Amino acid sequence: MAPRTAIFAAMSKPTSIALIREGKVPPDRRVVFTPLQSREIKERFGIRVMVESSPIRCFQDEEYAALGLDVLSFRPDADIYFGVKEVPIDQLIEGKTYLFFSHTMKKQPYNRTLLRAILDKKIRLIDYEALTDDLGKRVAAFGYYAGVVGAHNTIYTYGKRTGLIHLPRMKHLHDYAEARDFYESVDMPPMRVVVTGTGRVGKGVVRVLKDMRLTEVSPETFLKDEALPISCFTVLSAEHYVRRKDGGAFARSDFYEHPQEFESAFWPYAVRANIFINAILWKAEAPVFFTAEQMAEPGFRIRTIGDVTCDIAPVSSVPSTLRASSIEDPVYGYDPQTGQEVKPYQPGVIDVMAIDNLPSELPRDAATAFGAALLEYVLPDLLQDNPSPMIERATITRDGQLTPRFAYLQDYVAD
Repeated sequence: MAPRTAIFAAMSKPTSIALIREGKVPPDRRVVFTPLQSREIKERFGIRVMVESSPIRCFQDEEYAALGLDVLSFRPDADIYFGVKEVPIDQLIEGKTYLFFSHTMKKQPYNRTLLRAILDKKIRLIDYEALTDDLGKRVAAFGYYAGVVGAHNTIYTYGKRTGLIHLPRMKHLHDYAEARDFYESVDMPPMRVVVTGTGRVGKGVVRVLKDMRLTEVSPETFLKDEALPISCFTVLSAEHYVRRKDGGAFARSDFYEHPQEFESAFWPYAVRANIFINAILWKAEAPVFFTAEQMAEPGFRIRTIGDVTCDIAPVSSVPSTLRASSIEDPVYGYDPQTGQEVKPYQPGVIDVMAIDNLPSELPRDAATAFGAALLEYVLPDLLQDNPSPMIERATITRDGQLTPRFAYLQDYVAD
């Protein structure tokens, strides 16, 4: 591996971009830019926009061609390539610029070979996950629609368990507007839903529950059994589900900086909710919501878990997330007495929905929102002579080397 350096050559202004066909298996139907957004890029920035033909993309080839965009049956020769998921190694073109979710920033073992190949091919890799503003906030993400689909799938799962709700799968609907229309015709049965997470994902969850006409109540009201609405939910932020081990006052900054000094305070909600939707960003040093032993206790009432976070046990905030489920097979059962996976919807079993690529079930909406964010915040910086600080922060590799910000990955890719 070549030694890294902090000095790189200036970049020339791009004249073309390409939307590539997703090559990862299972395939992903999302795309980075819609046909309308692609035409806007062509007209606004004066560059050529090429689209690699795809039979599975949520927007058809014809929709791009109808707007005057070049749709090609082969991988185009472009300055910048936009994908969604990891690009297979044999499809990477040497010396080019790529933007996609590489899933390498946390040293994920399964993508070590991919990052090595990117370095060997002298590819400039810009990771969407690392595109942040000056305050460190991500500027483009699919998280909101992960929350939307996750909430829908969780209530779908509860309906399968109880037989009281019959929702279609989100993947069979054209867009969220069709789902919302369907909700208006459904009478929701009694349910108590506890949601953790107040970020993008959590906001997507809340939108669905409100569109389903569940009543939002405060965490304090949720813990009172009297006079609760027949179907309701509450949203917990960190001060509701953790507390200091030493009994001191809660401070959000303290929790984020020293999560190991806190313990779970979730139990009062676990004995009152029958549905739990987890939408937080969890660190391994932070406490779990509840233990496997607590899940086996008679008072543990939750029987449907939608783990949108989808960290896999044993390093997870939810011990029943034994594995990720899939869009094709979205739910598995967890036996709290044995800690083993079983068939879902059985008496005494907890149903787990833990799909790890939820936005793919609502690809048109997710792609539209993601592309709009890139158009507003990223492309003006990307399509110029030299990279802006934001683009630099998101650049993992260039010219066969790790950039200084990602030098910590050196041992990850070392031979």
